[in-house]
Amino acid sequence: MKNMKTTANQILEENQTLRTKCLVYTRVMGYHRPIESFNIGKKGEHKQRTHFTEGKYC
Repeated sequence: MKNMKTTANQILEENQTLRTKCLVYTRVMGYHRPIESFNIGKKGEHKQRTHFTEGKYC
């Protein structure tokens, strides 16, 4: 596992100039907002959310 992290860090360092900022949006009260515009409390609440995953029941 540690070897995998080291490899990932090496890849990130080598490609640092190619990286760009990624905006993550979430649906709040019927409309979409970027998470970066949330206040500290709302960001913490967003991190604690349980994400829904649909399973197969057939």
